[in-house]
Amino acid sequence: MDTWDVASLEVQPHRPEVLRSDNEGRVIAINLPAGEALQEHQVHERAWLVVAEGEIEVEQGGQTVSGGPGFLAHFEPAERHEVRATSDARLILLLSPWPGDGHPSRRD
Repeated sequence: MDTWDVASLEVQPHRPEVLRSDNEGRVIAINLPAGEALQEHQVHERAWLVVAEGEIEVEQGGQTVSGGPGFLAHFEPAERHEVRATSDARLILLLSPWPGDGHPSRRD
């Protein structure tokens, strides 16, 4: 069993920390300071974003949703979205499978 106390991890801003990575998925902790954003982007995998601390806004397809601790968002592979921190935020990003179809690290 692997466990993490997400609230006490010393994740630095702009330096996401991979907590676990295998063929089934990748789990990443992110420290996103207030006023900063994960600008509009997409990933090759199915993605789940969980807010552990702070407040964020997620924009996707012209819709904006806000959330705090316990907020969970799901994105289909290649679905474009932007995440903005309205206060200092601690996020957990789960990507599955890892790496997804079309990811540059795949050679198939």
